Amino acid sequence: MKAAVCTKYGSPDVLKIEEMEKPVPKDDEVLIRVYGTVVGSTDPVFRMGKPFISRFFSGLTRPGNPVLGDALAGEIEAAGKDVTLYKKGDQIFGSIHMNTGAHAEYKCLSEKGALGIKPVNMSYTEAAAVCDGALIALPFLRDNGKIRSGQTVLINGASGSVGTYAVQLAKHFGAEVTAVCSTANMELVTSLGANMVIDYKKEDFTNTRRTFDIIFDVVGNYSFSRCKSSLKRTGIYITTLPTPAVLFQMMFTSKSKGKKAVFSAMGTRPANEKAKDLIYLKELIEAGKIKSVIDRSYPLEQIAEAHRYVEQGHKKGNVVIEVK
Repeated sequence: MKAAVCTKYGSPDVLKIEEMEKPVPKDDEVLIRVYGTVVGSTDPVFRMGKPFISRFFSGLTRPGNPVLGDALAGEIEAAGKDVTLYKKGDQIFGSIHMNTGAHAEYKCLSEKGALGIKPVNMSYTEAAAVCDGALIALPFLRDNGKIRSGQTVLINGASGSVGTYAVQLAKHFGAEVTAVCSTANMELVTSLGANMVIDYKKEDFTNTRRTFDIIFDVVGNYSFSRCKSSLKRTGIYITTLPTPAVLFQMMFTSKSKGKKAVFSAMGTRPANEKAKDLIYLKELIEAGKIKSVIDRSYPLEQIAEAHRYVEQGHKKGNVVIEVK
């Protein structure tokens, strides 16, 4: 099988398309023919090994698993003898633990992994994108933010992968949504349901005197301290990119009845929780409540170019890979 292989840390040029042995499923595994995957914001991090802390998860001197990628969609080609949840021919989408293995033509996963039947109204690449952005946005808003109908929610970084799903999910939960993005993306986030859009190039939302029940900082460029005055009395600040300061503030505010800073390592959630969320997201998608935003699509052979584009930090929604 073909796979995008990364055997050392470095620029996108370290990525090579190579032939690898096709995996064989264990008794409790399914063999997935991958048709769609994603280059997310964490893929360049694990490719470069920067920041250095990422190497504690991927390998100190070189990538422990040479094939990156944690989001995929495809068709089950074979199933182990003990598999009961899926069968050959099932169209699935899912997520792999710790960003390993999706950037290839085939991948074996446990039937009890973070897998689900693909939404019928999505392509493979659109479904793979759900596993990159929506699978993160949902638990942050629902579990960490305790989002409720009628609340005011601000999403900083509303035009990215997590942000575009966060806007739609917040609206689904009945919140009034303020989106923060660049001028070029204001029309996009408005079309996704944002009630108000702030152009960060022209205005700092912390200076607007508006307050929110939840501030979801997807980008991670606003600290809890900076956002504190923009939170309501019992408001919650959530970020996907915690700094040491945020982690300290989490501990400091955890017992407080007032404003809180919250973070959870969503990538380390149990697979069965992710699988339940995929079922929930599938229902929303098929009901027309949320959709994937695809910025660019590349063939597997051009995955280095996809990395270069994602590294620039200006993608709208998702950058996907079509695995022919």
